[in-house]
Amino acid sequence: MSERRAAAAQLLGCLLGAALVTGTALADDAARQWLAAMHEALAAHNYQGEFLHLANGRVEKLRIFHRVKDGKISERLVNLSGAGREFIRNGSELQCYLPDAHEVLVESEPASGTLLGTLPSFDASLESNYRLDLGERAMVLGRPARVLTINPLDGYRFGYRLWIDEANKMPVRTDLCDADGRMLEQVLFTSLKVGGALPDSVFHPDVDASSFAWVRQPDGTQHALGDALPWQLVQLPPGFHVSASSEQRLPGSDRPVTHLVLSDGLASVSVFIESPPAPPRQATEGQGRVGSAFVYSRVVAGHQVTAVGEVPPRTVELIAAGVAPAKPQRFGVGAASALAPPSQ
Repeated sequence: MSERRAAAAQLLGCLLGAALVTGTALADDAARQWLAAMHEALAAHNYQGEFLHLANGRVEKLRIFHRVKDGKISERLVNLSGAGREFIRNGSELQCYLPDAHEVLVESEPASGTLLGTLPSFDASLESNYRLDLGERAMVLGRPARVLTINPLDGYRFGYRLWIDEANKMPVRTDLCDADGRMLEQVLFTSLKVGGALPDSVFHPDVDASSFAWVRQPDGTQHALGDALPWQLVQLPPGFHVSASSEQRLPGSDRPVTHLVLSDGLASVSVFIESPPAPPRQATEGQGRVGSAFVYSRVVAGHQVTAVGEVPPRTVELIAAGVAPAKPQRFGVGAASALAPPSQ
């Protein structure tokens, strides 16, 4: 899931260059204000609507309900295409209804954000990797919107184009783009109503799940690794760092999986390191794609290592290729030092 960023000689050229730089800074400030207003609208408003999700040649139609009541967020996302999957979020719990599998997956303390998907935020720490610009007006759903672009400055991350409704500041269209501006993924609202009360009933599933198996991750199956991490990353793309690490047991498996989350502040990549199975099975190596996310897998010391994220293929490959067992630490140096990105 990523975007951003003139020079002169002689006196007149320097003055002109200064004017251009000032103009760019003002545009960036305005773009930041629009982006902040969008996140405020997403967090504060009740809304409901239908949108299309386009990725990797597939189109899905979805309906979303979002409510803020007494400081608690409730959301429901319904897939109107295919198997009719539903996702319901109530505060700190996310329930995923899977009619095709006759299962309900329950996740405690899901990641913050919205069921609309990852929407970019922006701060000064991103300026070395992205450029943020405010574009022209456009019409979406028959209403004026402002276009924001977040352009990557290298080939290790993707960019965004956002259409933000001028009146309610909601994102009515979001494009994930490659470094050449080609669209990889799109979320496009076809109808949207902002404001008004939403009853509890709209946050109940349509599907009858009385006969479904409920799969809940038991307490204690995930914990932060901290200094105990037995793995190191010997190479990282510029700007990326490890933002979280944990060990967990995934549903249907009794083997621990190490999960690392790498981020540049906007784009993120998950790295899963799976313990060797018993008995051994065929390992997976090579590159793949899931929707707009790219995947790269390899085997390291008998462990299956998989990197996945909405970033270019070269990024997940570089990260996966840099995973190695941590070297023995001496003189009291903790293993977490192995997570530090290499000097550039």
